[in-house]
Amino acid sequence: MIYPDNFEFKIGFHEIRDMLRSRCLSPLGIVRIDNMAFMTDAGAINASMEQIREMKRIRSGEEDFPLNAFFDIRESMKRLRMTGTFLEETELFELMRTLATMNDVVAFLKRYTDDEHTAFIFPALAALTEGVIPMPQIVKDIDRILDKFGHIKDNASPKLAEIRHELARTKGSISRILGGILRSAQSEGLVDKDVAPTLRDGRLVLPVAPGLKRKIGGIVHDESASGRTVYVEPAEVVEANNHIRELESDERHEIIRILKQMADDIRPHTEEILFSQDFLADIDFVHAKASLSESMQCAEPQVTATPIIDWTRARHPLLEQRLKQISATPSALVPLNIELTTDNRILIISGPNAGGKSVCLKTTGLLQYMVQCGLGIPVDERSRVGMFKDIMIDIGDEQSLENDLSTYSSHLLNMKNMLKQANQSTLILIDEFGTGTEPNIGGAIAESVLGQFLAHGAWGVITTHYTNLKLYASGADTRVINGAMLYDSSRIAPMFKLEIGLPGNSFAFELARKMGLPEAIIKDAENRAGEEFVGIERNL
Repeated sequence: MIYPDNFEFKIGFHEIRDMLRSRCLSPLGIVRIDNMAFMTDAGAINASMEQIREMKRIRSGEEDFPLNAFFDIRESMKRLRMTGTFLEETELFELMRTLATMNDVVAFLKRYTDDEHTAFIFPALAALTEGVIPMPQIVKDIDRILDKFGHIKDNASPKLAEIRHELARTKGSISRILGGILRSAQSEGLVDKDVAPTLRDGRLVLPVAPGLKRKIGGIVHDESASGRTVYVEPAEVVEANNHIRELESDERHEIIRILKQMADDIRPHTEEILFSQDFLADIDFVHAKASLSESMQCAEPQVTATPIIDWTRARHPLLEQRLKQISATPSALVPLNIELTTDNRILIISGPNAGGKSVCLKTTGLLQYMVQCGLGIPVDERSRVGMFKDIMIDIGDEQSLENDLSTYSSHLLNMKNMLKQANQSTLILIDEFGTGTEPNIGGAIAESVLGQFLAHGAWGVITTHYTNLKLYASGADTRVINGAMLYDSSRIAPMFKLEIGLPGNSFAFELARKMGLPEAIIKDAENRAGEEFVGIERNL
């Protein structure tokens, strides 16, 4: 279970989907991305990782991967199942190019490492070809009747060749007759010198001024919008134009006959063709994932079936992308080293505002979700990655006027739902745990809820400013561990670096001084906070 419903938006995964969609070559791959879901099967996740690894090898190799033009032909194939139906030239052309691509991709992936034919070069991707039947004969048959632009060739049948030959001869005859009439009319000053024969309603006609139409003699078919030109079909070419109409009708009937014959040959293979569409959708999907992985410099880790997070140099891919857009310095984003193990399963991150706590939380949520959707993640290859059955998140202002919930009430409702669901395979992500109400009460409730999370065996990353939670994580229960967002106290500036094992200082008084708040106010605030609190903060 992923909690809440807008989980993907809260961690930014909707942007990852958009980036994947932009890398697809067809609508088929986009459908795969839209259907991509959180997986809890380690075998399926690792299969996806291996497919991406192999596709990255292909993309970085010297040979071009033959994933060229292919189209979504599902609807036309489903229609073709009905006897008597046929594919129009455009649909047939798209089918030919799609099958040609499928044939080439299957041949590329089903190559072996040696002459013994014992192992594929790309076994994970080759497994996707299982059940896919190459159809070179259908490609050849379609290519025999279509030209390189997707139109029926003249020699697709002897009858069509004869019809088109007669069409060309008749049109040539009409052109010669019209040319003679036009030259004569031009010499007599009846039409302008730059006038040429034109088509109206499929018939060759001459454009003349309305007052001269009787001098040309023939049938008026149309006039221009301005009324200054009428289009006359001279009597000498009426019969020839009628013959052209008949020949064009014969041509269309012969083309339909050829297309129906081709449809009859293709119809027995519609199910295999639809299956090949699914194969190309899978390949397009993997190709998009590999392209995204390369652009984000991701690794494809081996995922264990049990929970663990042991990441080295983890980076938030969306934040890194934005920083690169505004800075030429590639080191602008500080990588994250984070570890959750059976012994230290809940991390309490503390530190100053704008110090990177929420970024750590969102990085954890986004990368874990990416992994369990079968995507590579931007971490060092030495990182260890586990699997969770549930991910729950409570982040941001959840105030709801419609449901009459304050921000704190909404947080409490989230805590209630988390406690119902939490188990030893649950990852809980909470930002600013316990805030929204009176600090002492909020801190006490948060500490009690934290104890229940531990009782359920849950895992988690939680950010807080509450001292009692920092002290809880410093206590005897090693399953909860502190993490500090480091701060340069000399510069009064965040370092955006997570140090596990230490609680963080909020640096509230130091930040107030940096922002120019009068020293008298700060001293008074320290007195009001009490010596014990100020001492704890200073020791931190």
